[in-house]
Amino acid sequence: MAKTIAEINEKIKKGKVVVVTAEEVIDIAEKKGIKKASQDIDVVTTATFGPMCSSGAYINIGHSKPAIKLGGGKTYLNDVPVYGGFAAADIFIGATALPDDDPRNKIHPGEFKYGGGHLIEDLAAGKDIKLVATAYGTDCYPRKKLETWINIKDINEAVLFNPRNACQNYNVAVNVSDKIIYTYMGILKPKLGNANYCTTSQLSPLINDPYYKTIGIGTRIFLGGGVGYVVWNGTQHNPNVPRTEGGVPKTPAGTIAVVGDLKKMSPEWLRGTSITGYGVNLTVGMGIPIPILNEEILRYTTVKDEEIYAPIVDYSNSESNILGEINYAQLKSGKIEVRGKNVSTASLSSYAKAKEIAGILKEWINSGNFLLGESVQLLPSVGSNISLKPLKKRPV
Repeated sequence: MAKTIAEINEKIKKGKVVVVTAEEVIDIAEKKGIKKASQDIDVVTTATFGPMCSSGAYINIGHSKPAIKLGGGKTYLNDVPVYGGFAAADIFIGATALPDDDPRNKIHPGEFKYGGGHLIEDLAAGKDIKLVATAYGTDCYPRKKLETWINIKDINEAVLFNPRNACQNYNVAVNVSDKIIYTYMGILKPKLGNANYCTTSQLSPLINDPYYKTIGIGTRIFLGGGVGYVVWNGTQHNPNVPRTEGGVPKTPAGTIAVVGDLKKMSPEWLRGTSITGYGVNLTVGMGIPIPILNEEILRYTTVKDEEIYAPIVDYSNSESNILGEINYAQLKSGKIEVRGKNVSTASLSSYAKAKEIAGILKEWINSGNFLLGESVQLLPSVGSNISLKPLKKRPV
């Protein structure tokens, strides 16, 4: 018999809801069968914890006396440039932004010690942040320079807004060239010296809901230690990819855009991340509940590591040459075979931290402190990734 989110929320309110994690549901379904398990279980919690570059935060600092118009000028927080083109007092922090005086890769490989991701972590931690702004001045906003300290506890709003998070599967990165390379997938040793991957596989949210049956616009989630929401499909959302018989994408596919109150988040689940030779990032903790409305949805959540495949991609090749595919059980074993060579593997995502998040979300729901959000399904087809090509001349 099918359930509704409203019915599950009533169970949550009454303390009668049955919640398990995406790891726990696998054994339960094997023992009870899909039909009985779908009747008994109300919610399955999923999670991920890994670097998510398309992340950021917008804040409103309030107005100084005399007032200053940040839009059109230059604004820095802890020497990190932030975007002020929204309005007089609204600014946006990009997770990958770098201070102007960061040496970047001038001394290769660059260390990238501090940037936007670290700034967001420091804000969430309640640290004092130095603000320096210059402006051109107007009759209503006459001030041309401002230097002060701000703190998340004192500013009007602080909102985490991430345009692309929780990628549905991703590449396994290797390097077949003769030299070491530094990428957003980490350091890749020459001649297939290592293989890096970046997903929490059988715990990962969109892997457990491959066709976006329940995860959609309005879905309520664990985000950065607080509560957030899915607000749209993420950038580069591309569902039209090859899939396994169970529906799991075999290459990068869906993504989600998410938002939440940064003031209620924690630096434990928002971590500024330095990637040698590449730049800075923000590691985001996210947990998403999947309401078990019917047998089909339960069946998707029983997916195992050995049933999830990812492409092995040579990152030394600008054409992203695919060398084969591998499942996550093999990846998590620590060794895979590529072109006849045993290659050590490592994950940029933390399965252990994701497991902890899934457990925390389970506790929130069991305690009655977290109700499920009614959602609108993500668009099933939003085109595909576009490769930009250089133009020989400006189009007329």
